[in-house]
Amino acid sequence: MHKRTIVALPGDGIGRVVLEETIRVLDKAGFDAEYVEGDIGWEFWKTEGNPLPDRTIELLEKHKIGLFGAITSKPKDAATAELDPSLADKGLIYSSPIVGLRQHFNLDICIRPCRTYKGNPLNFIRRGAGNSSEEPAVDVAIFRQNTEGLYGGVEWSNPPEPVYQALLTHPKFVKNFGKVPKEELSISTRIFTKRATERILRAAFEYAQKFGFKSVTVCEKPNVIRETSGMMYKMAQEMQAADFPGIELWNTNIDAQMMWLTKNPENYGVIVAGNMFGDIVSDGFAGLIGGLGFACSANLGEDVSVFEPTHGSAPKYADYPKSIVNPIAMVESACMMLDHIGEAEIAKRIRKSISKVIQEGKVRTYDMMKMTGRADVIKKGAASTKEMADAIIANL
Repeated sequence: MHKRTIVALPGDGIGRVVLEETIRVLDKAGFDAEYVEGDIGWEFWKTEGNPLPDRTIELLEKHKIGLFGAITSKPKDAATAELDPSLADKGLIYSSPIVGLRQHFNLDICIRPCRTYKGNPLNFIRRGAGNSSEEPAVDVAIFRQNTEGLYGGVEWSNPPEPVYQALLTHPKFVKNFGKVPKEELSISTRIFTKRATERILRAAFEYAQKFGFKSVTVCEKPNVIRETSGMMYKMAQEMQAADFPGIELWNTNIDAQMMWLTKNPENYGVIVAGNMFGDIVSDGFAGLIGGLGFACSANLGEDVSVFEPTHGSAPKYADYPKSIVNPIAMVESACMMLDHIGEAEIAKRIRKSISKVIQEGKVRTYDMMKMTGRADVIKKGAASTKEMADAIIANL
């Protein structure tokens, strides 16, 4: 088999250590690949004014597959303040490089599976009948539209005159905001297109069909956000009736879904949503399976794909003498990469090893021991990032 080249994107903070340990797991599991490092993240914003340099884009254009650690993002003013003085007056505006990757390569399908591991002390437990306790098995895949909606980046503060005049054509804008001075307005758009909505819906239905899920749930807010959420649900109804009659179509509002996910999470299979609501509901379900230390994701385009944990860069942890963070989310993201490129057997072995480590309970990172993340947790018995990776490797 042709040896693959993977673009390794460490990013910021803990991104580098979880990526390095994950590559070590991949090597020991028998995945034969070459890794080329791509520059991305906060340091390149500060020194170059661009957290996603063109040379990194070119690497992904060439090799097609990226394995990404984590990034630091800060508000507009804080980002500008950290620029190198030579760049301070050039009108540069920080934007998230992972969002930039998604938009540049149209990585419009984001999959975030949330599955419980038996024996994980962080699994969700609820009260059952007769004051008993229940630990429902969660197995949910959230499909998040990745490039549109509130993350589309079409925003203004003090909108330009043509935009303002266009807004004045809407009677509700005139009624509610017509007397607000233009310079006091900040506006973010929520744009859905039929093409992208069709792609994410079809990907969700096909996933449900392939893996035997009984339902697809559209999690939006069509009773209030009638045009965008309403379009997604209507298209889902048409698609289900025409192409997937054997799969039930459910419809939930995002606010109600966040209540129900702790009431009956085992009832849900595949959930599909726009960008913001998909982000919210996937973090909610991640909390049921142990938190962001277990939350993996795939960003899939037609040509390029990038795989990443959903946690942030946690920069304070990066300075500890020994890394304490849980690498499982990063390792699971690599398993999604393996599935995507046809190495499912290696992915299966790695997941089986993770399951064994968790079920044995001998090696647990600080989050699994319900400790506060401080440098002294290793002295108190928590496993380091490397020790967790070692345990996964030992069980291969």
